[in-house]
Amino acid sequence: MKTIIIFSYFFITVIAASAQQPKTFLIDANRLVELKKKLQQKDKTILQLIDSLKKQADALLNMKPVSVMDKAFIPVSGSKHDYMSQAPYFWYDSTKPNGLPYMRKDGQRNPEINKITDHGNQDKLSSAARNLALAFYFTGEEKYAAKAAGLLRYWFFNEETKMNPNLEYAQSVPGVNTGRGIGIIETRALTGIVDAVGLLAGSRSWNEKDSKDLQQWYAQYLNWMLTSKNGKEENGAKNNHGTWYSVQAIDYALFTGDKEKAKQLAEESKRRIDSQFTKEGKQPLELARTNALGYSTMNLRGWFELAVLAEKTGVDLWQYKNPEGSGIQTVLNWLEPYALGEKKWEYQQISNYNRNEFYPILLLAAQKFNDPHYSQSTKTTGDQWMTDLLYNTKK
Repeated sequence: MKTIIIFSYFFITVIAASAQQPKTFLIDANRLVELKKKLQQKDKTILQLIDSLKKQADALLNMKPVSVMDKAFIPVSGSKHDYMSQAPYFWYDSTKPNGLPYMRKDGQRNPEINKITDHGNQDKLSSAARNLALAFYFTGEEKYAAKAAGLLRYWFFNEETKMNPNLEYAQSVPGVNTGRGIGIIETRALTGIVDAVGLLAGSRSWNEKDSKDLQQWYAQYLNWMLTSKNGKEENGAKNNHGTWYSVQAIDYALFTGDKEKAKQLAEESKRRIDSQFTKEGKQPLELARTNALGYSTMNLRGWFELAVLAEKTGVDLWQYKNPEGSGIQTVLNWLEPYALGEKKWEYQQISNYNRNEFYPILLLAAQKFNDPHYSQSTKTTGDQWMTDLLYNTKK
């Protein structure tokens, strides 16, 4: 009898755990639960997508931990624990002594920036943590959680390798400054880590103390964003930088349990819609860039993430309209035919445009605006399996 009771308890616990929603903020938790059920039912399409996920995760099991300490440069603070990077569109000026100050060439990325590894390492960490955490969530295999936990501790917790929670020295311009508010856009990858942690719940490798310690780190970083000179400058940005600042601030406030602050920030973000969008749905400050189509897409993607987060605070940005009657869907409808190549782009785009970046926007738009035509115009490519997994409800 005792054996039966223990087995029954185990069975009920497993079923409850499999049905429980993970605490994610940008990834749709309902979608994850639905996918997990289909996986248990041996749905062929989902099995294929999870197989792709596992291959990615298996390759990450041998990934070397990355850290801000990896860089060969030292910030002016004297501590490698401080994140640093160089502005991507500024170049050596041969007409000036020692090439200083650097001059701006919008849209032309200076390969010099790759010598400072913090930005690249942070992006690698976010991508790896998300893929590993998803693999753990769907398979229950502890090896994926253990690897993700090790990578996260190395970046955030280990005394010898941790990052200080500030971005004082991001996107510096040689000969001009040692860091700018604009650099805060580089930490948007940290939102992916927030969702990864939610997916690790229940693992033996990442416990409640780990989560609380990480929340404390994010709370310190959010406080820096809200109170520092660089943070205030970025909050005041009128273009995509302001949008992505709001995405980060709301996400981190939600993660750290400050829903009141998250709601306040979501309400305040409406002012960005008031100033960024024209009546037709154009984004003038993005259209002024040399890669106007790419930046218009990037900013719209930011608005989609911002609206998803705002929903969790009770603020509806999907339907909000500015005084000119323009909103997120207005911008989407104006941009869509250009992004899909149905209309000729009449602004600058000096770099190749990747239409795959528009793909998840359309899939999410089909859900949020209850209009299937958005998803009907999308096409899956070989490297879009993750988007299909998380967004594509047509499967």
